[in-house]
Amino acid sequence: MRKDKKQVIGEEIGDESIKLFLEVEPADDTPPSLHKLIKAYRGLRIDDFERFVKFFVEAGYDLGAKDAHGQDFVALIQDQRLAEPYIEVIKAARG
Repeated sequence: MRKDKKQVIGEEIGDESIKLFLEVEPADDTPPSLHKLIKAYRGLRIDDFERFVKFFVEAGYDLGAKDAHGQDFVALIQDQRLAEPYIEVIKAARG
């Protein structure tokens, strides 16, 4: 990081910034819904991810989208150390 840049950790992200994750599109054959979830998971804190999922569902995207190997978002991240809160958000959104 450049010396003239201040690192900001934990600052609240606005709704418009969160909604930008709905615009990302895959460069391969990954289903767009799955790609958007993965990008949001990698780029958002849990509170922001929870808000993202609300926008995701409202926009009509599929929480159960699967890759070519039949794995959905939960299956893809379940073995990651910090994944559990994100998985709970998805489970709650699925009902």
